[in-house]
Amino acid sequence: MRCVVFRGVGGREVVAIEERPDPEPAKFEVLIAPTFAGVNPADALQREGHHPVPAGSPSDVPGLEVAGSVLTCGQAVTRFAPGDRAFGLVGGGGLADRVVAHERELAPIPETLGDREAAAVPEAFITAHDALFAQAGLGPGDTLLVNGASGGVGTAAVQIAAGLGARVVASVRSEALRPRVAELGATALAAHDAFALVRELGGADIVLELVGAAHMHDNLGALAPKGRIVIVGARPGDEATIEMRDLMGRRARVIGTTLRMRPLEEKGLIVQEFARRVVPLLATGRMRPLVDRVFPLASAGDALDYVRTPGKLGKVLLATVEPGRAPSNPVRGRPA
Repeated sequence: MRCVVFRGVGGREVVAIEERPDPEPAKFEVLIAPTFAGVNPADALQREGHHPVPAGSPSDVPGLEVAGSVLTCGQAVTRFAPGDRAFGLVGGGGLADRVVAHERELAPIPETLGDREAAAVPEAFITAHDALFAQAGLGPGDTLLVNGASGGVGTAAVQIAAGLGARVVASVRSEALRPRVAELGATALAAHDAFALVRELGGADIVLELVGAAHMHDNLGALAPKGRIVIVGARPGDEATIEMRDLMGRRARVIGTTLRMRPLEEKGLIVQEFARRVVPLLATGRMRPLVDRVFPLASAGDALDYVRTPGKLGKVLLATVEPGRAPSNPVRGRPA
């Protein structure tokens, strides 16, 4: 296989592309051949030594998600067979053209999604769905404020919430991107205007924080009684001061969440709930993954730098199969 490797901790100088033996699927695992791989801010943080790797996952090959065709299956796998298409979560090793994943952390890819679209789904849509529903208890008619709504998780959250009956206000830094986010089902505004609108509406039942500490004071001021702030994104070292009596008076909650370090049993349930509630909407086109930019695998260092920059609309991907270079084990799958 060809994979992205971190040769230590640092910046672009530690990023390399290596050829290694294909990983072997364990008893309940499948080996997947992705043609595209999702790049996430957590991958850049791992490169810098700020994002731990779960025990048992590759420590030097980044990547939190996978989407592609199944090549081989472990002896106890029952949910997938060679030739099936699957997407889901991995603890590491996702930035490669061969990836092993546990069958419980995978869902079938709808036939209506091409390979590129499918690669933009797992981490963004599973993270958004879990944060909004399992963590924050979003319901129809609730008001949701999404800070940092133009990225992969943000665009997924807007669509999921709007599709399931919530009123969505989106904070988007880039003026040029606000109409594109509005098309997904939100009122898209600059941050100060988004906070003002939410307060006029009586407060946010849920604030999905994807940027970090800079918004926390305004987040609390924009909460409705019994509101919830769910923190999914933050920079290393981010700190925020919260007025405790304001939090108490609103009977509010602040929730921090991440997917990568959760145990297999919990991640499996999260993925299967995503498969039940979100995948059918992706299959019909009511929700759609957005791809901002695709980099060749050889430009992984550029992709890892780019994923940290503002102004993106949707996901950043790597193309794991170079043009003109046939995969070592050709598999059946829809074109990109």
